[in-house]
Amino acid sequence: MPTGVAIRDVREQLFAAAERILRRDGPSALTSRAVTTEAGCAKGVLHRHFADFDAFLTELVLDRIARIEAQAAALCDVAGTGTVTGNLAGALTEVFGTVAVAVVSLITSRDELRARLRAVRPSGVPVLAEATAMIATYLTAERDLGRLTPHADIATLAPTLIGAGHLLFADRTSTPPEPGAVVKVVAGVVAGVLPE
Repeated sequence: MPTGVAIRDVREQLFAAAERILRRDGPSALTSRAVTTEAGCAKGVLHRHFADFDAFLTELVLDRIARIEAQAAALCDVAGTGTVTGNLAGALTEVFGTVAVAVVSLITSRDELRARLRAVRPSGVPVLAEATAMIATYLTAERDLGRLTPHADIATLAPTLIGAGHLLFADRTSTPPEPGAVVKVVAGVVAGVLPE
């Protein structure tokens, strides 16, 4: 893109380009040059908006975490409606059907990114920790509504569901799992805590 041409929503344009690269080529292909080329802008655009490439990646991850936190509010709003299994399957598909799996790979592959994220998110694996909290909050709401048994161990169920969801969607080179496969896994995890 020529110098002097205004770019609307630069951050979102760069984030969207990074996500496309992550999905298509994986974290090892993600460079500042690849992002700006994918975004169709000059390389200097990224560096005018972010201190360095790791600052850009940190903001990308934090933006995706904010999206999970917004999804958490929407998920809690459906507590008491539909089926617990269907709601959970939908939530896992929404989290992992996006770029979350690739973002987790990115976090684990870049030491500086992990260090910067630890400064603002000191515990857990960013993205997975927030997704686990989202599922735990939803399960608690369903338990409070009597749609899960009183003994439902939320602290075990939530990370189990996130781990299973992550594994289902982990292979970026194959097609995503069928919705029925996600429902089947969720049903298996929560079977013992659904009232008869």
